[in-house]
Amino acid sequence: MTTHTPEVLRYTAFSADPSGGNPAGVVLDASALSDAEMLALAAELGYSETAFLLPTDTELTYRVRYFSPQAEVPFCGHATVATAVALGERHGPVDLVFETQAGTVPVAVTKSDADGSPYAVLTSVAPHTEPVADADVREALTALDWPAADLDPAVPPRIAYAGARHLVLAAATRARLADLSYDFDRLTALMRRLDLTTLQLVHRTADTVFHVRDPFPVGGVVEDPATGAAAAAFGAYARELGLVAEDATLTLHQGDDLGRPGVLTVELRAGDPRVRVGGTGTRIPDPAV
Repeated sequence: MTTHTPEVLRYTAFSADPSGGNPAGVVLDASALSDAEMLALAAELGYSETAFLLPTDTELTYRVRYFSPQAEVPFCGHATVATAVALGERHGPVDLVFETQAGTVPVAVTKSDADGSPYAVLTSVAPHTEPVADADVREALTALDWPAADLDPAVPPRIAYAGARHLVLAAATRARLADLSYDFDRLTALMRRLDLTTLQLVHRTADTVFHVRDPFPVGGVVEDPATGAAAAAFGAYARELGLVAEDATLTLHQGDDLGRPGVLTVELRAGDPRVRVGGTGTRIPDPAV
């Protein structure tokens, strides 16, 4: 490790409760760290992602890199929100620009209407969806141990992208979504072959309300508690397939089945292909020494 290890902050995203949402590491100045040192810090922390900020010549614009415990990923939504909340605590309401490997991601930090805590909204890169081969869907279902009959035919499988690739599979019942126990190695192999970051497993409970879960074995994590990149990709998917209106606000509940409930708000605007994902966040107290 480097002689001067920077401070690693701990924040949760998509919840105002430190025990809810998805925890992320945040390093506000990683300019002294090598790639190997970033990966080692992320692995030591053990969260699904840690964000590393590299200052630029432009104020409030940062180059951001994201590392899971096992690899670098091009974009991470919850670590983006966590980082923006950390910066919002220092600057107040602010407009940020994050330069990521997936592209430029603006992030606006305001104050929550509920309690005045920071609330961050990221704007995704241009999203898209693509079909997925039937054989790959069958392999995913085998790895999940899900019968094909348990899928919701109204929400068909697709690969969706808004900075990272996710396979969307819809459970016909909430009970099916809640019962998640999968073959880690088999699903990892499929995801690597298809260049997937997570599986976005969803169940629709109302016109614009969904429960979601995201297996993340390629990152060395069984399940991601709240997944902003997948939420953005899913918003684009839902609009493209006509599941929701072009102007719509979706509410995604994630983490309930892990005991870390979080809420992700997905905003779609007619005429703008990008997707906005918002949520609150808060600092996680440092562990007792």
